[in-house]
Amino acid sequence: MSTPASVRPLSIPTTTLRDGSTIPLIGFGTSGMKGTAAVDAVASAVGSGYRLLDTAAQYGNEAAVGQGVRDSGVPRADVLVTTKVAGGDQGREAARRGVEESLRRLGLDRVDIVLIHWPNPSRGLFVETWEMLLELRAEGLISHAGVSNFRPEQLTALHDATGEWPELNQIQLSPALPRLREVSFHEEHGIATEAWGPLGGREGLFSQFALQRIAARLDVDPAQVSLRWAVDRGIIVIPKSTDPDRQRRNASLESVVLTDGDRALLATLDLGEDRVWDSRVHEEW
Repeated sequence: MSTPASVRPLSIPTTTLRDGSTIPLIGFGTSGMKGTAAVDAVASAVGSGYRLLDTAAQYGNEAAVGQGVRDSGVPRADVLVTTKVAGGDQGREAARRGVEESLRRLGLDRVDIVLIHWPNPSRGLFVETWEMLLELRAEGLISHAGVSNFRPEQLTALHDATGEWPELNQIQLSPALPRLREVSFHEEHGIATEAWGPLGGREGLFSQFALQRIAARLDVDPAQVSLRWAVDRGIIVIPKSTDPDRQRRNASLESVVLTDGDRALLATLDLGEDRVWDSRVHEEW
């Protein structure tokens, strides 16, 4: 008797970070999730096979994410947990305290990936915050150091100051915002690209006929087409859902095979860089 699709372990592809360690190409996002609903969603996702989680101090749900990992019954060593330094915690000593507080809330003695959430250039502190993340990595409190929402010139400022490129940059990216220049820059410098908003909800992606047409031909969800498009480019995605069935569909992309024609059609959806949240002016605390 075959195993029902709903209970088969997910088979999630991986890519590698600069140090050669593997990271899943499909992770689980938690922004907007709170309390017991967040605990249950994380436990469900990890229990079904997700091995990369994304949270942030700013989301106010780190304690719930940590509890969800424990409730899943999956060994801690098998799950990569990402969190982010909030804008108000930038600066050398503030960043150390911020990461230590994230560890306390998560209930962990080490966090796998820590990102600077936004550059917040008006504060002028993102370089020294980056220096502290490198120190914390050397001390073993974090395993991988990266950033989120950094533009190429902001990434270059980090490298100029320390000689170290971030291991990962999480940016706004979907078929509506393919970010070709940024992804190329990341590839050139060994920076993994991770997409937030990979389903293009803010851009109304699912209302686009091109995406609907491809999904109908393949008999899959439009979300699966969008995620397959990113994964085919080697981009890590972190879709989110509290629905266990939706969680499984988002990570079940084996049957979604895009043709060159599909990719050409999706390329017509590019709204341009003007629709991206510009981290030279957009700041979060």
